[in-house]
Amino acid sequence: MDFETAEEIDGVRFSWNCFPNTKTEASRIIVPISSLYTPLHDKSELSILQYDPISCQAPCRAVLNPYCQLDLRAKIWVCPFCLNRNRLPSHYNEVSQNSLPHELLPSSTTIEYIISRPVQAPPVFLFVVDTCQEEENLKALKDSLVVTLSLLPPNALVGLITFGAMAQVYELGYPTTTKSYIFRGNKDYTPKEVQEMLGLNPPVQGASRQSALAAFSRFLLPVQNCEFQLTNILEQLQKDPWPVPSDRRPIRCSGVALSIAISLLGQAFPNTGGRVMFFAGGPATEGPGLVVGPELREPIRSHHDIDRGAAKNYKKAVKFYESLAARASTNGHAVDIFAGCYDQIGLQEMKTLPNSTGGAMILSDAFNTSIFKQSFQRMFNKDSNGFLQMGFNASMDVLTTKELKVNGLIGHAVSQNKKAAHVSDTEIGIGQTYSWKMCSITPSHTYATYFEIASQGNSQQAQQNSQKALIQYLTQYQHSSGTYRLRVTTLARGLIVGGNPSIGASFDQEAASVLMARIAIYKSETEAGADIIRWIDRMLIRLCHKFADYQTNDPSSLRLSQNFSLYPQFMFHLRRSQFIQVFNNSPDETAFYRHCLNREDLTNSLVMIQPTLISFAFDKPPEPVLLDSVSVKPDVILLLDTFFHILIFHGENIAQWRRAGYQDQESHENFRELLQAPRTEAAELLVDRFPLPRFIDTDAGGSQARFLMSKLNPSNTHKTNQQYGEVVGSAVVLTDDVNLQSFMTHLQKHVVAGNV
Repeated sequence: MDFETAEEIDGVRFSWNCFPNTKTEASRIIVPISSLYTPLHDKSELSILQYDPISCQAPCRAVLNPYCQLDLRAKIWVCPFCLNRNRLPSHYNEVSQNSLPHELLPSSTTIEYIISRPVQAPPVFLFVVDTCQEEENLKALKDSLVVTLSLLPPNALVGLITFGAMAQVYELGYPTTTKSYIFRGNKDYTPKEVQEMLGLNPPVQGASRQSALAAFSRFLLPVQNCEFQLTNILEQLQKDPWPVPSDRRPIRCSGVALSIAISLLGQAFPNTGGRVMFFAGGPATEGPGLVVGPELREPIRSHHDIDRGAAKNYKKAVKFYESLAARASTNGHAVDIFAGCYDQIGLQEMKTLPNSTGGAMILSDAFNTSIFKQSFQRMFNKDSNGFLQMGFNASMDVLTTKELKVNGLIGHAVSQNKKAAHVSDTEIGIGQTYSWKMCSITPSHTYATYFEIASQGNSQQAQQNSQKALIQYLTQYQHSSGTYRLRVTTLARGLIVGGNPSIGASFDQEAASVLMARIAIYKSETEAGADIIRWIDRMLIRLCHKFADYQTNDPSSLRLSQNFSLYPQFMFHLRRSQFIQVFNNSPDETAFYRHCLNREDLTNSLVMIQPTLISFAFDKPPEPVLLDSVSVKPDVILLLDTFFHILIFHGENIAQWRRAGYQDQESHENFRELLQAPRTEAAELLVDRFPLPRFIDTDAGGSQARFLMSKLNPSNTHKTNQQYGEVVGSAVVLTDDVNLQSFMTHLQKHVVAGNV
């Protein structure tokens, strides 16, 4: 089975599809054994079973799967993970080799169960709205929120908190007039204080769940019961009345508002699906979580300030938001952050909120931009049955057979601190556990899991003991239809004696590039960019040294097989990318870019690492071209997709003809079609992209052409000697960056040196 087929069936891609059978041999393949797994992968023929799964006895809890051994006479199945013998339930008495139950069919490697345990409450959406905004921006946000009410399931619960200099919690179950509770913006309220101030007495011992919920129904009501009242409140929302002198920023208590929202949701609906949707038009300037002081003469922190410890509010704010993230994730609630502001709002400080809970992070210049409006609406996309394409209060367990151990996970999750024999002492990402809490998952959410080989022994002995290793992913979540679901994916991969060429042949360079990029990003939270680049280079040299064909000390002899040939190129673009190089990006932008790479599937992640470039020219169909300055020519149009930007670039001649208006003349219909072709292609890319990318239309020499030039391999720079290697008609990139050709030359030199 090829890599793409495995991804289509199970939503998984491995860095290696055959594993070395000992720990020592596994350490020699450099790129760790790891996988990218998308739990809610949109599989066209997914089997959904309307009964509870059959699980192995505690503590294993592995679910019946096609790799189990069956004793049909004794009606017993043997768990491949712990080798326990389990009795099949009585309704499986008719099972035979010719009529196997669905979960035992060879094709049932991924299956979903609808669990009989009832969901206690429908999903909850609590809007937290910043009122310290210009009237136009606030109106656009209010309009988007009103539209959203019609996109939610009718039984979904909604609530509203607004904030400026103070925070207000609105009582929706009060139809005659608008009633709200006001909290000071400079005080850190404990969950108990929030409860007391809202008049929510703790439930009496032994009181029913329904009576406890009745108290909170003043603030959180089904959409169908309060849509009219909530729409009225939103439409009447005014800009925060607190006066703002010209030399000061608005007083904005973002931290207090978030803390109150998380407390309210945590007390009303612990361990039930819910989202805190936070909309900010600027940075927190008051109270706990303050990012920058109210005086404009105090600049908001930069990367440089953070690195040298000069950002005075940074550490305290990070600690505050981390504590909120821990509370939200414990209760199973996601936190989404929507920024509608030209300035930074403190995403860098707040990033643990969406990163720990699976929430969304959207960065836009204002709430009236299509980037915000369309991205926000796409969060409420529905599947073919009319249910929201989002899972709530999710968790994932990873089980392995004795040949493997789990190192950790990198993605939007937190550890559930569950230990077992198959948990490794070596951590990669969030380790020391085999179970993680996600709170919110969508068909895009993809998690990187890292493994190590457990066997320390002799390679030949290990080969005799076992031929394959099994991994089972168990993802439980609350479906928006009001049921609990369990998605089970069980995978087998062969174990091979180290040094066998089959291991090299099983390398998936695309998956490996993304999995290594995630480790690099994880490291970048605690290590300097220069150290990360050295680590990427070192790992690349060692990988090529192990798997390339070459003669010692002869760089020209180096040859990489086809399934390794693109990997150095991906690493070249990764080390130049905005994920590692923070120069020219604000801390908020860096937090946003890294958030997206840790969330998206393989295809989208690769586009982020190495953008795609398509060339449109007369007399030939559109074609992918090298992401290189040689691709920039006067008579072509280029379409660049970086995932975050979609850019149409018109070459010098095309731009002149366009300015002259040739496309409006009947005799130049082919020119009009040429101009339209990249726009049609761009529209197709925008259809399901989340968040919506920034669209840029620019010409050669235009100021926004820098977005293209910064991504191109600078094979032709201001330093290139005119006589050697300059390609006539190609663009000159003004940069001191090393180009791909020089990078490959250095790589060859180091690989063949023999001292890796």
